Amino acid sequence: MYDLSCDRVTKAFGKFVAVDQVSLDIPSGSFFSILGPSGCGKTTLMRMIAGFETPSGGDIRIKGESVLSLAPNRRNVKMVFQHLALFPMMNVGENIAYGLQCRGEKKADIPAKVRRVLERVGLPGVEEKQIGQLSGGQKQRIAIARCMVLEPDVLLLDEPLGALDLKLREHMKIELKQLQHQFETTFLYITHDQSEALVMSDRVAVMNAGRFEQIGTPRELYDDPVSGFVAGFVGDANILAGKVAEISGDEVLVNLDGGGGRIAARRSDASAVGDEVEVFVRPEAMRIGEAAARASLTGTVDSLLFNGANSRILVRALNDQLIEVADPGQSGSLAPGATVTLTFEARRARAFARRQG
Repeated sequence: MYDLSCDRVTKAFGKFVAVDQVSLDIPSGSFFSILGPSGCGKTTLMRMIAGFETPSGGDIRIKGESVLSLAPNRRNVKMVFQHLALFPMMNVGENIAYGLQCRGEKKADIPAKVRRVLERVGLPGVEEKQIGQLSGGQKQRIAIARCMVLEPDVLLLDEPLGALDLKLREHMKIELKQLQHQFETTFLYITHDQSEALVMSDRVAVMNAGRFEQIGTPRELYDDPVSGFVAGFVGDANILAGKVAEISGDEVLVNLDGGGGRIAARRSDASAVGDEVEVFVRPEAMRIGEAAARASLTGTVDSLLFNGANSRILVRALNDQLIEVADPGQSGSLAPGATVTLTFEARRARAFARRQG
C-alpha cells in the first residue's frame, strides 16, 4: 500500500488544463519531490491532494482510500506553505498546540505532545518564545513541528525554503532530509529549484506543462534523462544545436549550427538524418586536452570563473557559443584568449529533437 497515490488526476480551468492525467505512487516513509518551472501545475496538484481544489478527473488515494469526497480538515495530510503561516499573536507552544486543540485532544495531554515534538525538531524548551524572536531556520522547524504533532500520513511542503537566504537555504536542505528520516513520515515536496530536489529526494517527478516528463531517482534524472526538457532542467548542461548527419547504432553524428564542428552523441530519441537536434553535455563531462576524432570542439578561453569546487572555464566555440567546462584543476596556466580543444565521451552527450521556442 502506498501512502499517497494519484491516478490520472486532471484539473481544468475552463479550456486551460493545468494538470493533465498525472499519476504517481509514493511509498510509505519516502521523500518525494515534484520539480518544475513556475506555471507547470505542481502547486495546483498539491492543492488537489490537500483538498483545496477539486479535480476535474481522476482519483487521489491516501493509504489506499479515495479522499475526493473528504474536506481538507478530514484528510490526514498537513501542509507547510512557503510563508509558513505561523500565528504571530501566539507563542511557539500555542502555535503547535492549536491543531491539537481544534482536534479535541485532552487539555492535560497537549503540553507533553508539544514538548516531545519540539525535542524531535531540535528546539527543546522554546514553548514560551514569540514567533518574532525566532530565526528563519527556527521558524521552518516550528512550522514542521506544528504539522507533525498531528501525526499526518503525508506532509505537503510547497516551496518552503523559497523565502530564505542562500546560506540558510543550503543548510535547511540537509535539515529537512534529516527531519524526514527522524519522523519516518512521507514528505511530498514542491519546488522549482533542481538543487533542492536532487539533494533531498528519494524520487523526483519532473513536471512540464501539466504532465510528468519523467519520474526517477535524482541520479536517474541526471544521468539518464528521457527528454530534452529533463536534460536541460535537471542540472547544468551545455546545449549544442545542430542537425543529424549520420546515425550508427545508438550513436549520432551532429553538424553543429554556425560552423561549430561535428560531434558524436548518444541517440536518445527517434531523430533521423537531417533532423534538427540539441546535444546536451554536462560541464563535468568536458575535458581540455588532445582532440578526439568524434567528440571534440575547438575554441578559445573566454573567462575563468572561480567558485571553489564549482569553478568554471568559459570557452567560446567556433560558432561563437559559450561552453561551460567544470574546472577541477584544469585551468592551470590558462588565460583568456588561449586556444583549447574540448573533448568528451560520446556516451556522455545526449541528442534529443530540438525543442520549439
